[in-house]
Amino acid sequence: MSRIGSKTVKIPEKTTVTVAATSVAVKGPKGELTLPLPGAIVVTVGNGCITVGRSADDRRARENHGTVRSHLANMVIGVTTGYHKVLELQGVGYRAQVQGNEISLSLGGIKPFVYKFSTGVQVTVDNNTKVTVRGIDKELVGAAAAEIRSYYPPEPYKGKGIRYENEHVRRKTGKTAAAAA
Repeated sequence: MSRIGSKTVKIPEKTTVTVAATSVAVKGPKGELTLPLPGAIVVTVGNGCITVGRSADDRRARENHGTVRSHLANMVIGVTTGYHKVLELQGVGYRAQVQGNEISLSLGGIKPFVYKFSTGVQVTVDNNTKVTVRGIDKELVGAAAAEIRSYYPPEPYKGKGIRYENEHVRRKTGKTAAAAA
């Protein structure tokens, strides 16, 4: 039996869960998310909790059991409180600006990097160097933050680049004149 799959997910107030034959919809104050169900997974709602089970015991059903439960738990958290990731731009002259549904990143090059974010994600910029990615879908928020970070990941010699908030970047020492001689 899956340890994660056997745990129940509590449904907070102002949140409704609707189970159809092949999908589950979770609706809350922040929005609505749906999850298609794999073949042998059975979801039941009762007593203010979501219970995930499986109708077969084959390998695919066992693999999907805990995964579906984790996705449902993430959906419940997303529609009630939401998710956010904070990115910091570190470097001289590095800045970001939001224009409509895209963000423009000036990262020391000639042309700025432009990233168009999807409909389920909101991006805000504070002090030109702190980028906050918000949304109700954990997967979309993480993917958008990772895509923005991929334009200039933090490098270990000067520490410049885009990093997550509170991310520690190990610094390396560069070549010195004494070591070269």
